[in-house]
Amino acid sequence: MTARLQDRYKKEVVPVLKKEFGIENVMAIPRLEKVVLNMGVGEAITNVKIVEAAADELTKIAGQKAVITRARKSIASFKLRAGMPIGCRVTLRGARMYEFLDRLMNIALPRVRDFRGVASRAFDGRGNYTLGIRDHLIFPEIDPAKVEKSKGLNITIVTSAGSDDRARVLLRELGMPFGK
Repeated sequence: MTARLQDRYKKEVVPVLKKEFGIENVMAIPRLEKVVLNMGVGEAITNVKIVEAAADELTKIAGQKAVITRARKSIASFKLRAGMPIGCRVTLRGARMYEFLDRLMNIALPRVRDFRGVASRAFDGRGNYTLGIRDHLIFPEIDPAKVEKSKGLNITIVTSAGSDDRARVLLRELGMPFGK
């Protein structure tokens, strides 16, 4: 079974992109490659249990087990040693990626207070889009009563577009609510 957003991409978005960019080859049409969710937990230096709680919450949000990331270098001013857990991340591909993006665009983002759309200039120059979320409680999978402290997370959408303009059109056609 394919995701709802994946079906929409194949049936509605591909013909629009083909026409707009004048692409004949189907393989050259911009598409989503992966979505990376990253949650950095700075308080983990003093309390290691916070990282495990964050990884558990990220697993609920993504629907896939989160990997705990560790520090590569020691930084004395931050009281950080190499190998200490400092965050967690998940990489989504395929149907799970489309399911997550569908939930993000249609359920989670509209729950943000005073939401007027996401920034349309948060592209990196190669067609990848990064979105920062200040409060992970906008996801319905998280029970606010069980969370000690709200955490932020970064969502990076990696595309095969190659340029920001093509990626912007791809995401707009998929339903990303860009602000004015």
